[in-house]
Amino acid sequence: MARDPSNQPPKPDPANRVGWSELLALAALLFMGVIAVLSDAGPPQQTLPYSELKQMIRRGDVNQALLEENAIRVSAASSDSVETTWYRAVTPSQGDPELLPLLEAQGVEITAETPRGVSIFSYLLPWLLILGVYVWYQRRMMERFGGLGSGGMGGIFTGRFATPTEQRSPVTFADVAGQDQAKKEVAELVEFLREPERFGKVGAEVPHGVLLMGPPGTGKTLLARALAGEAEVPFFSTSGSEFIEVFVGVGAGRVRRMFEAARNAAPAVIFIDELDSIGRTRGTGLGGGHDEREQTLNQILAELDGFGGKEAVVVLAATNRPDVLDPALLRPGRFDRHVILNLPDKTARRAILDIHARDLPLADPADLGTIAEGTPGFSGADLKNLLNEAAIQAARRRAATITGADLQEARDKVMMGTVRTLAIQPEERHRLAVHEAGHTAAAYYSPGADPLYKVTIIPRGRSLGGTHMLERDEHHTLPEDYLNTQLIVLLAGRAAEKRLIGTVSSGADDDIKRATALARSMVARWGMTEDLGPVDLRQSEDQPFLGQTMALPREHADETAARVDSEVMALLKDAEAKATGIIAQHEREIRRLIDRLEASEVLDADEIEACLAPGPAKRAKSPKPVRTPPAGDAGSTKSRPTEMTP
Repeated sequence: MARDPSNQPPKPDPANRVGWSELLALAALLFMGVIAVLSDAGPPQQTLPYSELKQMIRRGDVNQALLEENAIRVSAASSDSVETTWYRAVTPSQGDPELLPLLEAQGVEITAETPRGVSIFSYLLPWLLILGVYVWYQRRMMERFGGLGSGGMGGIFTGRFATPTEQRSPVTFADVAGQDQAKKEVAELVEFLREPERFGKVGAEVPHGVLLMGPPGTGKTLLARALAGEAEVPFFSTSGSEFIEVFVGVGAGRVRRMFEAARNAAPAVIFIDELDSIGRTRGTGLGGGHDEREQTLNQILAELDGFGGKEAVVVLAATNRPDVLDPALLRPGRFDRHVILNLPDKTARRAILDIHARDLPLADPADLGTIAEGTPGFSGADLKNLLNEAAIQAARRRAATITGADLQEARDKVMMGTVRTLAIQPEERHRLAVHEAGHTAAAYYSPGADPLYKVTIIPRGRSLGGTHMLERDEHHTLPEDYLNTQLIVLLAGRAAEKRLIGTVSSGADDDIKRATALARSMVARWGMTEDLGPVDLRQSEDQPFLGQTMALPREHADETAARVDSEVMALLKDAEAKATGIIAQHEREIRRLIDRLEASEVLDADEIEACLAPGPAKRAKSPKPVRTPPAGDAGSTKSRPTEMTP
């Protein structure tokens, strides 16, 4: 019969156990208390001033005196009381030559006490107490940083990878979607792990080091687990930060222990996440490298070189910053096979959604296709989070299934944030509608612009409103015409405020920032100006080390930088002029859109088209779009809702 775990006595917490250092400190305190009590032991006595005690002697009230080193004790001559009362006074440090003659004259019995010797233990006791406190503090520090309290000195070098977290990983390649090319490259290692003898017979050596590179959330850890699960071998997983400790040499010791354990369990897979935390380029920075980190990196390099040709151990490492890795890690014989994991395309996104939605009660699985089309630039982790938000939304409604509306709301929440309740004044609300109507009209009337999905003036996250568009196709390169159209759409909100209200506001802050970054990339990176031509004139690379950034030479003169600024301003002013022309040409339709937007707060693609192109002059209807996620750098293929910020 199985025992109820709830009835089991709780296991003691290792951090709360009392060790020998605590007992030593407690014993020292108790001993000092006993010494203090014994030192005060003796007959009951009263303390008197020295002069008063001499008066007692002169009056003949004293029959016995006990001379101490710095005091005198006397007993009263009266015998009425059963108990003798003693009186004590501190003698002057200068001495009193009258005291002994006075006692002898009164016939007092005089007794002298032997001076107390100083015990060596009295000297050692304070030092023992200090030593006990020091040892206790050191032990607590070891428990916090090195694990000494739970596993002795050996525990400080093992970390959390002494044994595999799971002997057999339950994840296989069937659980990985959207990374077909990466799976093909990694799948070649499965046969090597299953049958290492077959490769050894012909002298083949499979790469022991595989570096997984890609943006966060693309499935690097999942792919490593799938490799171990597919090959059915132990999976040793750790993070680069596990090797960095406060004590120099701890990280190197942990590396040795982990590789030794993997060799003993071979065939096996070692996975090191966030390799860039310990594998950064050595010898950079103003203050030099961190000794502990560099020693750990050196140990990893030595362990990778120590593999024999027939050892069935594969080391996988993951990073999203391959540019900062030390070149010694990437040379042949170490992490010489590089597997790149990209953001999934539309087909891959649908496959990822299908995997994560296997256990979700969807009202219509076809809704996942709409979500896949409208989430370019989403990683696998983003898609999983989107489905989780949709499930939470359905649970709040106490619904049994997840509807398409839940998925749409989850997408808006992931992209823009939660709906905010703000007290917006009527004038500010009107300006917000004018701003978003300007973006919408520019996107609608500009050839080559992305199809509109919806426009809203409902505040979400940090934005007060947004115009959402959908990319027709997956962009891998950005044509010049498309980029110029993006500039027009970005600046159309400000142009609408200036044309229809007469003034501009700070709501175009994000639009101007994004338009300036895009225009500068067009001029300085992609050579899209006739005057400057195809020359790389970017200001500087994004260097991860301060020392490298300061050592960068100047790549172009101040005059050239001024010409770049001039070309950027010319592009932006030209785009704003074109946006103003669109607003002026279609002012009547835009004012109708503004009125409708103020009344409804949210307009979809059909309602936008009804306002901007009524009657037979309607623009050809575009497929039902969904808005796209926020973009990263200016060269990204992702699009972002054009929004108004506070």
